[in-house]
This record gives sequence, structure tokens and C-alpha cells, in this order.
Amino acid sequence: MAKKNNNVQLFGIALMVLGLGLGYWGYEMSQALGSQLSQAFTGSAGDAVMQRYIGGAVSFAMGAYLFFKR
Repeated sequence: MAKKNNNVQLFGIALMVLGLGLGYWGYEMSQALGSQLSQAFTGSAGDAVMQRYIGGAVSFAMGAYLFFKR
């Protein structure tokens, strides 16, 4: 039974790492010249940036849940 719990925790770690990666990717995209110009004219971040931020947050939250649940 402990083997199943270890696999779930490993999957949780993988999701947290994926979430951090997506968040960093979104941050890098938001710092690009084209994204900054778009943000200056529209006042909001681009769709691709927001998708990565949201995906990263959801992935990290699910990974944390799986890692810390008993």
C-alpha cells in the first residue's frame, strides 16, 4: 500500500515542477518586446502569457494537493 502513496507523491512533485516551469515560461514571455508593446497598448497581458500563468498555478496547486494529502 505504501508503494501507491509514493507514486502519488512523485506525481505531485512532477506537477509542482511543471507548474513552476509554466509560470517561469509565462514570465519570460511577458518580458519579450512584443508582449510589452501589446501590454502598453491594451493594458493587459497577452492570452498566451495568461494561459501559462493559469496553467502553472493550477498544475502547482494540484501537485501540492497530491504531495501533501494523506
